[in-house]
Amino acid sequence: MNLVVYEPLKRISCAECGRGPLPHLVRELGVPRCLDCADLGHLVYLPRGDTALTRRAREGSSLSAVVVRLNKRRRRHERQGLLVEERALLLAEVACLADAEARARRRDRDRVRRAAEDLRFTALFAGEIARLFPGCPAERARAIAAHASVRGSGRVGRSAAGRALTEQAVSVAVRAAVRHEDTEYDALLMAGVHRFEARARLAPRIEAVLASWRPRAA
Repeated sequence: MNLVVYEPLKRISCAECGRGPLPHLVRELGVPRCLDCADLGHLVYLPRGDTALTRRAREGSSLSAVVVRLNKRRRRHERQGLLVEERALLLAEVACLADAEARARRRDRDRVRRAAEDLRFTALFAGEIARLFPGCPAERARAIAAHASVRGSGRVGRSAAGRALTEQAVSVAVRAAVRHEDTEYDALLMAGVHRFEARARLAPRIEAVLASWRPRAA
């Protein structure tokens, strides 16, 4: 059973020692008492918000109390925090800090691992571009692969087909790069030309570049 301490909405003084106004009080026998008179004055207040810290502090404290405040609109008392022993709170803060440091180290390891995976995947993607379009300059192939395979970008290199290095996905990435970098496609869009019309207008030039990069027939 939880001890309950109230956070009053009005200015209230202790019925026993007269101290007031009280930030927190206990109701005993229908009258308000301050925490010192209720033998809870040695506890420290921990506001709600950090679930892990609250759980650890409560578990480590031999005495604790729930702090509530009346919500007039909802007509109910709502939890505001917890009163716990100071030593328990300090130990809980140390434990949570250790957890935070461990999570930070894990995030760093994951970041390094993902970066290595991204480099490997970009190299594979560039290699597939070189295979399908041997006439594409090596530096250009690497740039296309790097652009298409940015993690979280939603680009074709990160689609299921892109991760599988399908010919269609690789070709889509190369075609998009040629469209944006080797033609005035972007300028046409800025001039108000609809993208379907702009693509149709530039299709012959794009196909010419792609044809020059594809393997020559034996």
